[in-house]
Amino acid sequence: MIGAAWNENVKALVYITALAPDEGETVADVFYRTKPDPLAPKLAPDNHGLIYLPQEAFAAAFAQNAAADELALLFAVQRPLSPACITVPVNRPLWKDRPTWFLMAEQDRMIVQDTQRFMAERMHARVRSYPVDHAPMVTAPGLVVDIIREAIGGAISG
Repeated sequence: MIGAAWNENVKALVYITALAPDEGETVADVFYRTKPDPLAPKLAPDNHGLIYLPQEAFAAAFAQNAAADELALLFAVQRPLSPACITVPVNRPLWKDRPTWFLMAEQDRMIVQDTQRFMAERMHARVRSYPVDHAPMVTAPGLVVDIIREAIGGAISG
């Protein structure tokens, strides 16, 4: 989780379709603070206690703007999530002490707009809003690079 990246070399943070819990909160607390998008998949641990995104969820909610070959690759290389990653309260997040940028993904079906706005506002982030899905690193990489460059420039100058 980016907010736990406590290192003096980290000068700025860029949130790209990420959840940002505050101290004492869990990722699940933030995710479920509002009703999920109707197209968001219902996730549950498998027989090994790990959470995977179902294949159909990639085209429906995760990366609906991606090409078919990109969707197949995203599904094939996904890494499972342990429930502990989303249910353990976090310590003081770094966004309280570093300048932060936040990509408001207007077409995100995994993290609803109200939740994105809530997180960005409480972080006092510099918000950049675009009509992108939950996977802009794949579907709109140029926008992601632009925000990262902006954050680098802001960290250097300020």
